[in-house]
Amino acid sequence: MSSPQDPFYIVKEEIQDSIDKLQSTFHQWETVSSNTGERVHLTKELQTGCESIEWQVDELDKAIAVASRDPSWYGIDEVELEKRRRWTSTARTQVGVMKKAVEAGKARSANGMRQELMRVPNDPYQAGKSRSYATQDNDDFISSESDRQMLLIKQQDDELDELSASVQRIGGVGLTIHEELTGQEKIIHELGLDMESTTNRLDFVQKKVEMVMKKAGAKGQILMIIFLVVLFIVLFVLVFFT
Repeated sequence: MSSPQDPFYIVKEEIQDSIDKLQSTFHQWETVSSNTGERVHLTKELQTGCESIEWQVDELDKAIAVASRDPSWYGIDEVELEKRRRWTSTARTQVGVMKKAVEAGKARSANGMRQELMRVPNDPYQAGKSRSYATQDNDDFISSESDRQMLLIKQQDDELDELSASVQRIGGVGLTIHEELTGQEKIIHELGLDMESTTNRLDFVQKKVEMVMKKAGAKGQILMIIFLVVLFIVLFVLVFFT
């Protein structure tokens, strides 16, 4: 069962897509200056992404371990199992490299900020000026974080509004379908009653005809047939020749 429809390959493709997106974010993180709001945001995003992918790879390894107990049951062989193990190992290595780089960059950023805070100038004017710059940088950082949070909240509100509109549309469609089914059920019920009534009438007429035929006998049946033929001829003439 090593075809593209194998659940392993479906999950593998999803994880690989996540790794590709994470690597793109990692390259963006490398180009952003330290101690900025964007750098902090990208760092958190990378750490969260690494943890999520590592968990998925661990679950995939567990599935491989289960399959390795009886490969023939799952339609695979040892070569395929080894191929899958190599891929999970490679994926874990890729994520591990990015995770270590992000952690190292985060540590360097924290150390640099600590050194800046511990560096106190001898000149009171310079010290005040440095504090002023530091305060301004902090205000800018807080403002940037606040703007980013407001943007995220706005995006979430927009997504919730779209989701609410979609739910309302689906509810309207469901209500329309329900009304349509109710109407069709009523029509079918009425049709069933009409068919039952018609069937009863036909049975009644058939029984009456049988009774008349029995009472009339063979001679009466022949006379009735002749009468019906004559009646048919008369009606035919009246319809087509008048």
